[in-house]
Amino acid sequence: MDTVMAENQATGSKLKWLWLAVLVIVLDLGTKALATATLTYGTPVPVFPMFNLTLLHNTGAAFSFLAQADGWQRWFFVTLALVVSCVLVYWLKGLKRHETWMAIAIVLILGGALGNVYDRVVHGYVVDFLHFYWRDWHFPAFNLADTAITIGAAMMILDMFRNSDREGDGEAQRSE
Repeated sequence: MDTVMAENQATGSKLKWLWLAVLVIVLDLGTKALATATLTYGTPVPVFPMFNLTLLHNTGAAFSFLAQADGWQRWFFVTLALVVSCVLVYWLKGLKRHETWMAIAIVLILGGALGNVYDRVVHGYVVDFLHFYWRDWHFPAFNLADTAITIGAAMMILDMFRNSDREGDGEAQRSE
C-alpha cells in the first residue's frame, strides 16, 4: 500500500480523486432513496417557485431518450456506462500532475454514471426527482448523478477552451 501511495505522489496520479466519485455515488443514491421513501410517484411537491420535487422513473437515457423502447435499452445503457467508466478511469490514470481540473471533471462524470448504473441494474430505471419548470414549460426531471455528469461535461468543455487559448498564445509567441 505504501509503495502505491509513493508511486502516486511521484507521478502525480489523479486516481486520488476517485474519492469524489464515491462521494457523488453516495449522495446520489442517498437522495434517490430519500425521494423514493418520501415522495408519491408523479405527485409534485412544491419547494420554491419554479422548482418541485417530483418522483419519476426514467427507463431511457437523458431526457427520457429511448424510454419507450422494449426493454433492451436498460442493458445497452448499463453496458455503455460501464465501458465509458473504464475509459474514464484509464484517462484519469494517464493525466499529468497539472491536470487537476480535468481529473475533477472525469470523476464527476464517473460518479454520476455509476450512480445511474446502479439504478438501472437494481430497479430497471433511473430515479429522478428534481423538477424545474417555467409556467407551462417543464424541464425533464433529473437527479444528483445527472447534475454531476453535466457539471463534469461542462468542466471538460471549459478545459478545451482554456487549453486552446493557451495553445493559441503559445503559437503567437513562437511566430514572433
